[in-house]
Amino acid sequence: MQVKAAILRKTNTPRPYAISKPLAIDEIDLDPPGAGEVLVRIRAAGLCHSDLSVINGDRPRPMPMALGHEAAGTVEALGEGVVDLEPGDHVVMVFMPSCGHCLPCAEGRPALCEPGAAANGAGTLLGGARRLNYRGEAVHHHLGVSAFAEHAVVSRHSLVKIDRDLPFVEAALFGCAVLTGVGAVVNTAALKAGSTAVVIGLGGVGLAAVLGARAAGASKIVAVDLSSEKLALARELGATAVVNGGDEDAVEQVRAITSGGADYAFEMAGSVRALENAFKMTRRGGTTVTAGLPPPGAALPVNVVQLVAEERTLKGSYIGTCVPLRDIPRFIALYRDGRLPVNRLLSARLKLEDINEAFDRLHDGSAVRQVIEF
Repeated sequence: MQVKAAILRKTNTPRPYAISKPLAIDEIDLDPPGAGEVLVRIRAAGLCHSDLSVINGDRPRPMPMALGHEAAGTVEALGEGVVDLEPGDHVVMVFMPSCGHCLPCAEGRPALCEPGAAANGAGTLLGGARRLNYRGEAVHHHLGVSAFAEHAVVSRHSLVKIDRDLPFVEAALFGCAVLTGVGAVVNTAALKAGSTAVVIGLGGVGLAAVLGARAAGASKIVAVDLSSEKLALARELGATAVVNGGDEDAVEQVRAITSGGADYAFEMAGSVRALENAFKMTRRGGTTVTAGLPPPGAALPVNVVQLVAEERTLKGSYIGTCVPLRDIPRFIALYRDGRLPVNRLLSARLKLEDINEAFDRLHDGSAVRQVIEF
């Protein structure tokens, strides 16, 4: 079948993207699902910095590539061997498929699935196939999803079935922003009720972390960003204090608010400087968590004596250390209960044709989560 999709043919295109248009909207061929795969009609897809980092070249990926990884939709057709879904089911797409058999999967850590990571790096589905092509040329899949398209073929292991009454635009956010942000708080850090937290970087993931810290019972939540609008939104979402990250004394402000440093600091900006500040904002014996993804060559200078003598913990968090089959339903339940208002993260609803302009807004920080509706 032919589907309309956003295709990236080369990276590091100059901004503004509204003029250079790195993403071309084209009709491409989509093959039927193979064994263990599913054809999904995309109903909503969110724009994320992980997409932007491919466009600007920070995250090298094989080209050409059909972008998009945070999405929700409906099942339309099943490949051989898929027996636990049926056409019409509503699903959230997960950008790290888990094979269920490798050592990390066996340990209950599907975010670290080894075949899944290899497939994502190669631009294929979990089974190694590519189901996209343009005039005979293979088009790579983005993180096993390629959701900036009318339809997608994905591995069954990239899908989580959800109830049909959840709006697609809201459901899409649970595939990345909520999994990563809330998961970093409740899974990676295992934040304890009554503790203090600071979140640096208030994009969709960072604001989801603010929501997660509030839901987990943090006594103080300090939000840090350069945008006054995002700081104001963080207050509305539960931050008890805000600090402009551009202030020369931002670290000192946070340490004063948290009486010497936060129990948990979360870096969500994808910046080495932000991570350095997050570490400085963490108290002795505290935990610093990073879910940001700077360019691959970025390195962090750490005072090892401080790490040891102060019993610090520095942790990475990928997909919020989540088990998607477990956590997506749990987080949706919290949303329905009013304890995780992720709908507040929505900045705008778009058409696919508006995608380049939308990535300009994401780059300049004027948007939190923009979602394409199909």
